[in-house]
Amino acid sequence: MTAVSNLADFRALDPFFAIIAEGVAGLADGEHFFDLLAEDVVFEYVITVPGYPRRVEGRQAVAELYRPYGATFSLDRCYDLAVHHDQATGVVVLEYASQGRAIATGNAYRNRYISVLSITDRKIAHWRDYLDPLAVFDAIGWPAAAPPGDLAN
Repeated sequence: MTAVSNLADFRALDPFFAIIAEGVAGLADGEHFFDLLAEDVVFEYVITVPGYPRRVEGRQAVAELYRPYGATFSLDRCYDLAVHHDQATGVVVLEYASQGRAIATGNAYRNRYISVLSITDRKIAHWRDYLDPLAVFDAIGWPAAAPPGDLAN
């Protein structure tokens, strides 16, 4: 049984969960994405979007942050995985991309990510995440386009 309940709430993230599991295969243990995380994991969102937290502490807090993801985006796939592992420090750098749709606008969503993970005792203990915020803005239609000639918006 996984450490987080109601996994159906996270279906929009299944491609993300799968690529992360592939990236840490043999390095971290767990049946589901959330099981790969240490209970006291720390996530830092270094490059992010307004309104998103910069730091989240604890597996359950990460789950609650991700639970409503499907109301904003649905991922069709994650791909282009590159894994860089420093065996001496336990640091793993994952480079990957995603493709899907923004729910409210129907716009295509594509992004590229770099995730820097520290693995301790076969669990992800720390995660630093980098993404392209402009890709998020384009997909969700923010900010709304200004009328032609209106430079104030």
